[in-house]
Amino acid sequence: MMNNSLKISKYCHITSDRVLVNGKPFIENINGLGPKSFIKHIYKSIEIDYSKFFKMDEISKLGFLASEILLKNINLSTYNSEDISIVLSNSDSTITTDYNHQSTINDYKNFFPSPSIFVYTLPNIMIGEISIRNGIKGENSFFIVEKFTAEIVVDHINSLFLTGKAEIGIGGWVNFNQERYEAFLYLASKNGDVNHTAGEVNKLFNLIT
Repeated sequence: MMNNSLKISKYCHITSDRVLVNGKPFIENINGLGPKSFIKHIYKSIEIDYSKFFKMDEISKLGFLASEILLKNINLSTYNSEDISIVLSNSDSTITTDYNHQSTINDYKNFFPSPSIFVYTLPNIMIGEISIRNGIKGENSFFIVEKFTAEIVVDHINSLFLTGKAEIGIGGWVNFNQERYEAFLYLASKNGDVNHTAGEVNKLFNLIT
């Protein structure tokens, strides 16, 4: 679905070895830190103070940090909170958290399910964390697909704009498993230099992969 008036104004990409903002290096993993350590390093590097962060599962932390970097110096208060949308996707849902939850219920003799773990076994909880932090109350969706498919995210965001349900949107991909983690978020609005098309979004996504 085409919406030629929409532009990409900013994007952020986090992988195991670096963080890029608008294609430029922002944070480097120069010491080869593992996932949890690098995520903690990013948190410290961007100098935020948000105690709830430490209660999140790893994929929520990853998505949250990407959103913090993406939205830095972006004044969302100029928009109605119900006109800000979030459309994300991944391939592994919350598999790491699912494994953690499963380990608490495997043995009926040692059965200790944790509500604080179980609550994060839905990927849209990550969207909830981003929304709470930024006062976002607009439409949101989370798609689980085999690989990053820009068409799905772009078409959905374009549809929200065309139907008057959004004035600005956060789109992208946040995936976390035992072998690989990655977050790619972008901001779509009527301002920016890059057209909001699947082709352009794929170009930005593939700059680092």
